[in-house]
Amino acid sequence: MNNPDFYLEILHVDAHTGARYGLLHTPHGTVEVPMFMPVGTNGTVKCLSPEQVASCGSGVILANTYHLHLRPGEEIVKKSGGLHSFMNYSGPILTDSGGFQVFSLASRRKITEQGVEFRNELDGGKEFFSPESAIAIQEALGADIIMSFDECIPYPASKEYVARSTERTLRWAKRGLEAHQKQDQALFGIVQGGAYRDLREHCAKELAAMSFPGYSIGGTSIGEPKEVCYQMIEDAVRYLPLDKPRYLMGVGSIDYILKGIENGVDMFDCVLPTRLARHGALLTRHGRINIQKAMYAEDFTPLEEGCDCYCCRHYTKAYLHHLYKIHEDFGKTLMSIHNIRFLIKLCEDAREAIKNDSFAEFSRKTLEDFGDKRGF
Repeated sequence: MNNPDFYLEILHVDAHTGARYGLLHTPHGTVEVPMFMPVGTNGTVKCLSPEQVASCGSGVILANTYHLHLRPGEEIVKKSGGLHSFMNYSGPILTDSGGFQVFSLASRRKITEQGVEFRNELDGGKEFFSPESAIAIQEALGADIIMSFDECIPYPASKEYVARSTERTLRWAKRGLEAHQKQDQALFGIVQGGAYRDLREHCAKELAAMSFPGYSIGGTSIGEPKEVCYQMIEDAVRYLPLDKPRYLMGVGSIDYILKGIENGVDMFDCVLPTRLARHGALLTRHGRINIQKAMYAEDFTPLEEGCDCYCCRHYTKAYLHHLYKIHEDFGKTLMSIHNIRFLIKLCEDAREAIKNDSFAEFSRKTLEDFGDKRGF
């Protein structure tokens, strides 16, 4: 279903890579890409208000369909006026479909051709998700961008298993596309195929033929070696339409983000920055800081000199160390602001490098300065 208010406008492609800069137009505003999207699983980014998230420079933020279905329920969200009203966030919102929970809740679910039956972790009750019901829930939630229902395939998995799952994901994508009714929402297809190049190619081509408004790359960053993840990205992107947005799901380490941008990916999301922050781990240009270390008890400098986030402009490492040691929630808020701003700023700087046809050098220097081979 075509939405005239949703489209990608590509303004420049780096002369030496596949990296591209553009504008993603949505019913709730236009945002620049490539971009990092903060995750608000339960309709809130942990420890932060919507205003604090926006102050970090966020464009799109995410919410989780499965968890919002359990609590408070999509009908309550719909009665409130949809997620934008419910969360008090005026910018674009994206909801997933529950497909990642097919992977993460593997011990509590059963897959059939019709869909997936989950055992509810709240009370042990049964919840059934089908391609059609996942679309209906997301339509009630009212996000600007919604996802097809799929299986996030585990790694490693046999080719026979991955082939069966990928074909089912394609059938589910078609069913979801047929069920989708709301013209003001953009439905993305999700490329699966595991680590098998021919299956990734097949899935990407079949989804492209269905003419989705956008495409996601799924099943990555779930434990596979870095080189395998990079190959998965390349094997999907090369067969996706140039004029549609591309979203690499669940990726938040800087090396993976930069590799995705290099290959023409536009959108990234991950719980990583806020999760790290709650455990006292801070991202800086020169590597990761563990604020709990005694060396920061009398360090009266910002987390990162030159960082424009609220945390770095107003507070010191010594204060953050103190807040962490006394288990003060305000510390989690400040550190989450910094980490989210760090990844959003990474994408802002990447956009400038793309405009100047210098993305490859920017990527090389960024990784060299960061120094941590894990990329986070």
